Amino acid sequence: MQVTSSNPSQAAPQNGNAATGNETVNSDYDVFLKLLTAQIKNQDPLSPMKSDDFSSQLAQFSGVEQQVKTNDLLEALGAQMSMMGMGEMATWIGLDARAVAAASFNGSPISVSPNPAASADRAVLVVRDSSGNEVQRQDFTPSTNEIQWAGVDGNGAPFASGLYSFEVESYSGDELIGTTKAEIYSRVLEAKNRNGETVLVLEGGVEVPSTSVSALRDPV
Repeated sequence: MQVTSSNPSQAAPQNGNAATGNETVNSDYDVFLKLLTAQIKNQDPLSPMKSDDFSSQLAQFSGVEQQVKTNDLLEALGAQMSMMGMGEMATWIGLDARAVAAASFNGSPISVSPNPAASADRAVLVVRDSSGNEVQRQDFTPSTNEIQWAGVDGNGAPFASGLYSFEVESYSGDELIGTTKAEIYSRVLEAKNRNGETVLVLEGGVEVPSTSVSALRDPV
């Protein structure tokens, strides 16, 4: 199994970030005290600052200080939760995941989950290559749960290896009532963290968010 992180800062301890935030707060607090001292020294003795003014300024600075600390804690917590989520995804490696994604064809059939419109009485699987060009159309019964796309043309010759995507056209009689993207089953090769999101790498280098996976199963 391979679990990697494309953002090393997510995997590293967050003490450095917290320290930076605290150093900023301490620095700003020192500046605040200097300014406050200067205000006291240079205030008009006939019209001195009221104690309420000092209290108000201290309260404002205290609020900023607490917000910075809260942000540091939330950032560290978010990174920790992200790494925990990726650890759970590690158990998916080696399984077949179902998601809307391009499928890598290398001569072996591809399992397609079509899911046409419920009211359709006829459905067509449309196959496109990596450039988006339509390469095949295949009629199927709308009640079909799974299609094994063999990857061969009408003469039985195999299509070139590469990435293929699948769409489903749903018909009521001769009327097209909807076009949807079909899900495919593909092997999970890797899980990695990208900007706080767990991304799965499927066969052919296809990447999908882990949240887009609708089913898992053992390799067929």
